[in-house]
Formats: sequence, structure tokens, C-alpha cells
Amino acid sequence: MSKNHIYLSRRNLEVAIFLIATSMILCHVAADSPCAAQSDIQPAWSKQEISVLRSLWIGSLPPLPKDPSNAFADNPKAKALGKKFFFDARFSGNLKVSCATCHRPDMNFTDDLPLAHGIGSTVRRSMPLLGVAYNTWFFWDGRKDSLWSQALGPLENNVEHGFTRTACAYLISKYYLSEYEEIFGTMPDIANTVASPATEDTIVLKAWVTTRPEKKEEINRIYANMGKAIAAYVRTIVPGPARFDMYVDALLHNDMANLVRTLTPEELNGLQLFIGKAKCTNCHNGPLFTNSDFHNTGVPTPAGMPFDKGRADGIKKVLSDEFNCLGRYSDAGAQDCDELRFIDSDTKKYVGAFKTPTLRNVAERAPYMYGGQFATLKEVLEFYQHSKSHELGHGGLTDEDLTAIEAFLRTLSGPVKAD
Repeated sequence: MSKNHIYLSRRNLEVAIFLIATSMILCHVAADSPCAAQSDIQPAWSKQEISVLRSLWIGSLPPLPKDPSNAFADNPKAKALGKKFFFDARFSGNLKVSCATCHRPDMNFTDDLPLAHGIGSTVRRSMPLLGVAYNTWFFWDGRKDSLWSQALGPLENNVEHGFTRTACAYLISKYYLSEYEEIFGTMPDIANTVASPATEDTIVLKAWVTTRPEKKEEINRIYANMGKAIAAYVRTIVPGPARFDMYVDALLHNDMANLVRTLTPEELNGLQLFIGKAKCTNCHNGPLFTNSDFHNTGVPTPAGMPFDKGRADGIKKVLSDEFNCLGRYSDAGAQDCDELRFIDSDTKKYVGAFKTPTLRNVAERAPYMYGGQFATLKEVLEFYQHSKSHELGHGGLTDEDLTAIEAFLRTLSGPVKAD
């Protein structure tokens, strides 16, 4: 070996040491850009992978979809009134339960309970409302086909609000008359009665059965309008950009400065696994990270609970719902209700299937699954790792892989917007 070669090798070593030392100093002094949050070595994303990342990016989220069944969905006055309804606990049997009881703004519009609790305990977890206006079906079993009809369900559920549609109409006439009439027109005279067809209370049910047909129509119309106002508010609850979105934005715009400091190497590894080997995008795709479909993933039934048929029962309920898209209280024409008209009614294949929720802000809303069966994201991922369900396809992942995927999922946490 020549002296010149030895000199060059030493020189290269000195330069390498200098660069390492310099990078350590820069990392130490840059408080807003810690080394742990940087990855100078970026994945070599293929064109196909970049296309997938773009599809998951919040910048690909389209404007709020129209709801033909709700003529007041984008009415500012309806939105303002619906917001008041959402937070008003007077619409409950004990005067303590509002929509916000289970859908808390400080908790991403859900709660932290395994099973939702209103007047009593329910049999399922509160679903997140983040981006819910983009859904086609509502509730874990999809038993409602519009956001406004979904809002009506809990009001008459005896363990949620424990109220009746007649009592709702009376309270609106008493406390919100002028606001209601400004939006929906003149309200008929409403008596202070307790009657409902959606109850197991024989006295309340009998009171509804004996109500005159024209009065039932008036009550139902007011009740439907209440749901439409609530939906006008709830549809404004949407996610804001998370760190993942900032990364994709930097990638698409070749912004290297932000690209290298947005996600850590572990988070990037988790992202690669998420869209690749782990096949998570089979169900969690699009800018809301959900296909909005129903799957039986083999999740165990919550302790002490009977087996829940999920979507299989939901199909029957939505088809018979008087407030569905084809019903008389919908503002849609039959041509606007294709999802309901052509619903997959094969209930056998949907036994035990539940809706795929959004993964936006998923790290902020434990516990998980339809019955709150898992307390942490780690438990969810470990279940998928060993699940025998043919729909999952997560086999072959190591514990290190799961840790990386969990790290990536935490990059989906971002601000929540609501008007």
C-alpha cells in the first residue's frame, strides 16, 4: 500500500469523524428538530407506493359529500341549531345525557369507555365521529343509512338518552321554537306527552298506538328535522393534517428539508409495513384510512355479553327503518338511494361483521373494537398477528414489525375541526 493511499484513507476518516461530530452538535442545538425525529435515509418509494401514499394523504380527501336525504345538511342555521341540540342534556330521561356525553369534543368526539354509557350501559363502544359525514352506513352494524337518521337512534334508546320523540318535539317547541321555525317552517301545536313506537315500555308504546295518524306524522316530521339539524353540525367534524400528511406533502413536493425531519426511521418502517407486508390497506385505505365496509375479524365477544351478529342484523334494521333514504321523511328521490336499493342483503356472510372505523387519531381513542375488547394498540396488533381470520392476512409479522406499525399509527394523530 502506498503512502498516498494511507494518507487518503486517514484523510477520509478525519472527514467522516468531523461530519459525525458536526451532525451531533447540530442535533443537540436544534431543539425544534431532535435527532430522534429525523431520518436522513429515506425509503426508495416506488411509483406505485407513492400513488398509495397520495391516496392516504389528507390532501386527497374530497369536499364534504352531499346528502340528498337531508335538504338542510349545509344550512348554517340548521348547523347552529343542531349544535345546541348536540350539547343539550334536557333531551334525556335523567336530564344528564347529551350527544356529547358519549361523543366528547375533548376526546376526538368519542369517549374512553369499553361500552358506551348513557342512562345505562350499552352493548357496544361509542363510534368516533371524525369524518363521519363521508360514511354510507352508520353505527357499528350499519343499521342507519344517513347521518340524520343515525342521530335519532340514541334518543329513544332506553339505555342511552332514554327519551321519546314526542318529548323531543315538545322541548323543541318550548325552548327552540323561533329557531326551528326559521329553518323548517311553522311548527304545529305540541302537547307534553310521552309516546314512542321505539320502546319496550308498554304504557309509552300504547300512548303512541292510540295517537291520531296525523299527529304521528307531525311528531315524526319534527323528530326527523331534529336529526337533520344535528347532522348539519356533526358533518363539520373532520380531521386536520397529521404528521403523516406533512410527510406525504413533503414527498409529493420534493421538500427534502421537511421530508427528513417529519417521521422517524421506526415510523417510516411502520409505514412501509402498513402499505406493504402487513396489508393493512386492504381495509384501512383512502384519506380516512377506512373502506367503510364490514368485516368479521374474529374479535372475541366481550365478557358476559351474548354473541353479536353485527352487520347481519344491521341489514334487516336499515331496510325496515321508517327514517331511511327511501322513507317519507327523507328529502331524497329514489334515484338518490342506490346504496339502500341495491344493498347486499346476504345476511349469512355478514354474521359477526362490524364496520371498519377510521384510523385517523386512532392512538387518542382507546379502547378498541366494537366492544372495547382491547385496551391498547399493541393488543390490537398482537391479536391481528395471530388471528386465523382469512380477511386479515397479517401473518409473518415480527414483534419489531408490530412496534414499528404502532409507531406509524401514532403519526395519524392530528387536530380535529368542528364548526
